[in-house]
Amino acid sequence: MSFSSDLKEELSKISNLNKKDEVKYELIGYLISKNASVVKNNVRYATESEYNINRFSKLLRNLDIDNNIEFDGKSFIITFKVKNLIEEVEVVENQLEIKSNVDFEDIKTISSGQSEKLVQNDINNKLIVIENDNCKRAIVRGAFLGAGSINNPSRTYHLEINLSTKNNMEFLDEILKQCNIRCKKLENNNSIYLKDGEEISAIIALFGASSSVLKFEDIRVQKEMNGKVNRIVNCQSANLNKTLNASVEQIDAIRRLQQSNKFNNLDDNLKEIALLRLEYPDMSLVELGKKLKEPLGKSGVNYRLKRIIKIAEDL
Repeated sequence: MSFSSDLKEELSKISNLNKKDEVKYELIGYLISKNASVVKNNVRYATESEYNINRFSKLLRNLDIDNNIEFDGKSFIITFKVKNLIEEVEVVENQLEIKSNVDFEDIKTISSGQSEKLVQNDINNKLIVIENDNCKRAIVRGAFLGAGSINNPSRTYHLEINLSTKNNMEFLDEILKQCNIRCKKLENNNSIYLKDGEEISAIIALFGASSSVLKFEDIRVQKEMNGKVNRIVNCQSANLNKTLNASVEQIDAIRRLQQSNKFNNLDDNLKEIALLRLEYPDMSLVELGKKLKEPLGKSGVNYRLKRIIKIAEDL
C-alpha cells in the first residue's frame, strides 16, 4: 500500500470513540471537507477510501446519528438527514460550514492602524472556542480523512487538505496556527498545504499517527543522508575535473619544453615538480607537494607549475 493509505488506515483505527467531544470534533472535520455537501435535505459524504468511510460511519453511530452507506462502483457514499446535523455546523448554499461570526475577508482588509494582536483576538472571540487540544487534533484529523492527501515522501514532500468553503479553509488554518503549524493556502481551491518535511511530520503527529510519524522520519532522514552524499560526490567530481584539467595543461607545457630541448634549462626546483607531474598526472597539488625532496604546500606547488606554463607559452 501507499504511504497515504497506510496513514489513513492508522488514523481510522484510533481508539478514541468513547470520547464524545473528540468524536464530535472529528466529525466536524469531515463535514467541512470538500467531499461533504448537502443534497435534498441529506448530508452526503463521498470517498474512494474504505478506511475513510468506515471511520465516518463509526463517528455517526457513536453520536446516534442514523446513516446509510452505498457504493456506486467507484466511491463509497454515506448520507444522513440534515436535521441530525450537529449544532456547530450549518448549511450555506448546499455546503456545510463551520458556524462563525468571523468575516475573514473583512479581517484581511482591516485598517492598518489595528494591531495584529487585536485582529487575532477578534478572530478568536468570534470562532467556536475549542480549548481541548485533543479536540483540535480531532478536527484536523477529520478534515484530512475527509479530503486530504499526502505524496509519497520518498519522492516529494506535499500534504494537502481540501475544504468546501473559504471560511472552512480559514477556520482550519486558524486551528493549525493554534497548534503551531503554519500552512500555505490555495485561495482558489479552498485548500491548505505543506511542503516542508518538518512541518508535515508535525501535522502527522498532530493527527495522532505515531507509527506513520516514525516511518515518515525514517524516510526523511534517509533522503537527507542521500542528498548529503550526492552533494559530496558532486563536489568531489567537480574538484577532480578541475584537477585533471589543470594537470592536462601542465603536462602539455612540460612536453613542449622537452620537445624544444628547453627542459634542461629549467632550474632544479622546476624540473623536480615537472617530473613528478608527469609521473603522477592525477595527483592533487597538495599530494605532489608532499613528494618533493623538500615538501611544499599547495600554493608553492601551484606557483612552480604556473612558472613552467609561462615559460612554455613564451617559446
